[in-house]
Parts: sequence; C-alpha cells; structure tokens
Amino acid sequence: MNKQELLNTTERELKIRNYSSKTIKTYLHYISEYLDYKSSTFLQDIEPYRNKNYQIHSSSQQTMRYSGKVLDKKENLEKMDPESIKNFILAKKERDYSPQTINLSINSLKFFYNNLTGEKMRADIRMAKRNKKLPVVLTREEVGRILELTVNKKHKLLLSLAYGAGLRVSEVIDLRVKDVDLGNLTLHIKDAKGKKDRITVFPEKIKIELEESIKDKTGDSVVFASERGGPLSLRSAQKIFENNLHRAGIKKDASFHSLRHSFATHLLENGTDIRYIQELLGHANIRTTQIYTKVTNMGLKGIKSPLQ
Repeated sequence: MNKQELLNTTERELKIRNYSSKTIKTYLHYISEYLDYKSSTFLQDIEPYRNKNYQIHSSSQQTMRYSGKVLDKKENLEKMDPESIKNFILAKKERDYSPQTINLSINSLKFFYNNLTGEKMRADIRMAKRNKKLPVVLTREEVGRILELTVNKKHKLLLSLAYGAGLRVSEVIDLRVKDVDLGNLTLHIKDAKGKKDRITVFPEKIKIELEESIKDKTGDSVVFASERGGPLSLRSAQKIFENNLHRAGIKKDASFHSLRHSFATHLLENGTDIRYIQELLGHANIRTTQIYTKVTNMGLKGIKSPLQ
C-alpha cells in the first residue's frame, strides 16, 4: 500500500476501535510524519542529516551510518524497521521536541505496527520522561477578577462553568443541553478523556444564567454555540480565556486548563476529600489528583521565612 492507503486504513481502524477524533487526528499526524521520514523527505528539514549519506551523529561514536535501504522510496512502507523508528525518535529528541510529543509519536507507531501491519513494534524504545512541572493555579481573587471583567455574558458563563465544574476545554465546548441537570446542579460529562463518563457539580450561583442560556435549545444542542450555530472551536474557547486573562492584568503563564487546576486546588484548600475531587475530575489514578497537594497554599501559610 502507498502512504495514503495506509493512512486511510489506519483511520478506519481507529474509528472502529472508538478512538476520539482528537486522538485519531494526532495519531495520523505522527504516522504520516514517520512515513515521510522513512521515504526520506522528512530528513530534508533535519539539520544533522543533511549530508548526502544521511549520517546520524551519536555521542557514543563519531557517526552512525543511516541505512540507505530505508530511504528507498520503493521500499515497502509497511515493513517494520526498528532502526528507522529509533532514528525518527532520535531526530525529534535532537530538535528538542517535548517528552509529550515524543511519547505521542511512539504510541502512534505502536498502534500502526501492532494493529495495522501484523508486525509487532520491536524497536527497544522507552517512553520519554515527562517534565514534572507543577500546574499553574489561579487564586480565588484572580479567578474572580477574570470573571468580573468578562463583559460578554456567554463568555462569562462559559468561563464560570469551566472553573465551577472543573471542566476541560473540550468538555465545555462539547457539553449538550440534555447533560445539564439544573435540579441537582450536576453535569453529565460523556465520552471524556479515556472514553469515560462522569458526573460533576456546578455552582448554584450560575444556575439562573445557565437556565436562561439553554431554555430555548433542544436537548442535543450544545450549550455554547458559535455564531454560526455549531460548537465553539477549541481555539475560540482558549482565546476567550486568554483575552480576559490579559484584561484582568494577570501575568501568570495560565491557560484555559488553569481553571480546572484552580477548581481542584481550591476544593482541596476547602477541605474536600481528595478521592471526591478525583471523581469530579475523572482521574483514573489518585496519583494524578495528588499533584494538587503540591500547589495548595494551606501548608505554606503557617510557615514564616527566616528573614522575618
């Protein structure tokens, strides 16, 4: 099969296995990138490989000859070549791609070879260690300032719900009217990250605004529609947050996801049991939720600097 046929087959298999549209797009991107690399075109943009022999610089030896066989465009793209996979990942590392990007590349190729070609991916490649960065959390006052300065009512409700219910940006824009329970102040988040459903809460103070926003909509309608009537794009929702963050004069390197981080951190500071927070966030592993114990201010408030 040629490259496009392989990508079409991969896309069909991902859909059959009920992968999310975002994951499908991501996997196809990295598989396509690798297939281009394998047929040599990807190498043209990678500085260490620009010489005609496509030599790979290595810290363990002066040079390591890259197999010309892999660069033959007539070579069967389906054939599993551990050396080309390793060199593809090495090229990304040498160009300072993030650990997350490298791991997504590895997972994409694992799916491709393990499920599409009948060959198990035998390349001995370990997942890249991810940087253990603490989440960026906004204070209650900062969240309040952002909401106060958000003039557009729909935008204010969107940001309020994201913070008040601990939602991911994708969950906000995909939320349907039928998944809002005004009586119990809960949201049914369907088909979220990891293909899991969950129930989360939202604050009573936005109930009236939310009810007013959805009263004339059908159950299958999205809560937050674009001007054209369809769902908001991810970028549009992120831009709404960024614009109002700037308007509030907050200099933190915060993103839309910081609202979710702040939701979890503030619940923890209020004394909410961490396992309950885990359920609200939809984390499969409690260790994911425990990161918020490292950013909560409760322990720091009782500590005084020796300079005082």
